[in-house]
Amino acid sequence: MNAVIIGVILMLGLTLVRVNVIVAMTISALVAGLTAGMGLKESIDAFNSGLSSGAEIALSYAMLGAFAVAISKSGLTRILAAKLLAKVNAQTGSSETLLSYFILFIILICAISSQNLVPVHIAFIPILIPPLLVVFNKLRLDRRAIACILTFGLATSYMVLPYGFGGIYLYSILHKNLVDNGLEIVNTSVPLAMIIPAIGMFVGLLIALFITYRKRREYTNTTLTVESKQTEIDNPKKVMMVGLFAVVASLIAQNASGSMILGGLVGVVIFSVFGVVKWEENGDVFSKGVAMMAMIGFIMISAQGFAAVMKETGHVASLVHSSAAIFDGNKPMAAAVILLVGLFITMGIGSSFSTVPIIATLFVPLCLELNFSVMATAALVGTAGALGDAGSPASDSTLGPTSGLNADGQHDHIWDSVVPTFIHFNLPLLVFGWIAAMVL
Repeated sequence: MNAVIIGVILMLGLTLVRVNVIVAMTISALVAGLTAGMGLKESIDAFNSGLSSGAEIALSYAMLGAFAVAISKSGLTRILAAKLLAKVNAQTGSSETLLSYFILFIILICAISSQNLVPVHIAFIPILIPPLLVVFNKLRLDRRAIACILTFGLATSYMVLPYGFGGIYLYSILHKNLVDNGLEIVNTSVPLAMIIPAIGMFVGLLIALFITYRKRREYTNTTLTVESKQTEIDNPKKVMMVGLFAVVASLIAQNASGSMILGGLVGVVIFSVFGVVKWEENGDVFSKGVAMMAMIGFIMISAQGFAAVMKETGHVASLVHSSAAIFDGNKPMAAAVILLVGLFITMGIGSSFSTVPIIATLFVPLCLELNFSVMATAALVGTAGALGDAGSPASDSTLGPTSGLNADGQHDHIWDSVVPTFIHFNLPLLVFGWIAAMVL
């Protein structure tokens, strides 16, 4: 039995029966290592060696969490929630339907902006979404549809837009690993190769909104599990101007340095320098930012350990090579198997950013041997890396939406975030990724 398949299936099975994601990944990594004949100590050593590579990710999330908390202290999210709630109370019937779609559109724009314009990634969700839950309840919006919108904005935008996190994924990670493994391609061609897979994500979003989760769903108005401190906004105009400046400066700092940590730090400092966040509140800002992102950070660290064990087993390569024997020269079948293998690997790791270096090493030479075009190879590797990011229990693209939508305890991570996003995004990605490999 292949250790990678066993490890991933076990991890998914444990999470589906509501075992903590970190515990599930740790157990699955050890079982995969033992299956590969590594021994317990060797498996633990491989897992521990991978943890250190997740430290930067965790610190980045903590810093971006602090930036999001600083933004929330301006009160802008409360103003937005109050205005939307006022509109809900004043509208009924067809106007209510239009308002529902308007709110969903605003959430989509916020999700896309968090990847490509405002460098806060998923940190905006626990700040923006909880105050809007009462609005969602009044409109009887199905939160599974909102989870799909958030995940679409978080995942699709970095797949195709080369700015912010998209620039990191498309240029610094995907293009670099394609070139390092022998593919001659200019960086500006990589986003073009990902357009067809991104269209698949868009089709999945339309199905989720207008077919699967179109019906109204009843929720109970309950107290939030985390109460937000309500403060007066002394100078809203100043706050808006400083906030805009902080966002732009943070984006520039991140793009110039390639560091999310520096981007978040610049944003927090600007809020403090201009007095929007008082100096004596800086400690509180950072502690709340760390608390908000701690679970996600630890999951991403654990995912790095899981990935290290998968690589150490040597079974990732054997999985691909054994699959290659099935499709001797058959490009359609080869493309399908590559995508399915990418789905298995990424579902286990939970991060496309961490998966690409692994699968590029294996898939680029395989694609070149099978005479796939340069663009088709880029599309296959890029899609295989993104597969599972939207539907993995360990992915921040599913953990983020859950952190906001479950603020009142009425949104289950697995059944209301993971399963809906897997069905509506991973399955279309498989289909449209295969189409891209055939037509490019």
